[in-house]
Amino acid sequence: MTNSTTRRAVITGAAAAAAVSLTSTRAAAQSAGRFQPARHSQDEWFDTVAGKHRTFIDCASVKSASAGMMYANNLYVANAKGYQLKESDVAVVVCLRHFATIFAFNDVIWSKYGQALSSAVDFVDPKTKQAPTKNLLDDTGYAEMPTATISAVVKRGTHFAVCDMATNMLVGVVTNATKGVQEAIYQEFVRNLIPNSHLVAAGVVGVNRAQEYGYTLLTAV
Repeated sequence: MTNSTTRRAVITGAAAAAAVSLTSTRAAAQSAGRFQPARHSQDEWFDTVAGKHRTFIDCASVKSASAGMMYANNLYVANAKGYQLKESDVAVVVCLRHFATIFAFNDVIWSKYGQALSSAVDFVDPKTKQAPTKNLLDDTGYAEMPTATISAVVKRGTHFAVCDMATNMLVGVVTNATKGVQEAIYQEFVRNLIPNSHLVAAGVVGVNRAQEYGYTLLTAV
């Protein structure tokens, strides 16, 4: 090999090595600068909800809770009609936080503590104008439509993120009203969550974690 050929080979090799090094440096810099959310065991259930498309419906008021059930229903109906998707293809989580949290509990809680829950959020049975004695969002006589009750959307696969901070607030109201033991009443509330429920540290935290798990945020109003 001549000296000129040797020089060309050395120069070409050095240039190639420099290019590889520069590419690696840029990739490392991009990787270091890309935000990756931390994962916590409390949030792993978000990945267990089956579906190719993920939606998180945020409900923070009595009115929005009813709308949230309708939105859940509509997601299944529209995806079936417009995309021929099965219910199992659509992952839906409804967040019940703030005043909407009262609907996260079954009729056992409502029949026993309905008056206190009604007073906590200023909500009454629209027909009787009295404190409800059952979860009205799971009653076809009150729901926007029969397919939008809690039981109906649960049957299709809906899960619920329930605000633990609001749950504790409601338990505090019930404890004061009944002169009961707060921890015992809290455990009673937890045992009587509606199906497919998951307590989250706070509803607002659930909103954040769901988006970090790839859920699209839909706000119910």
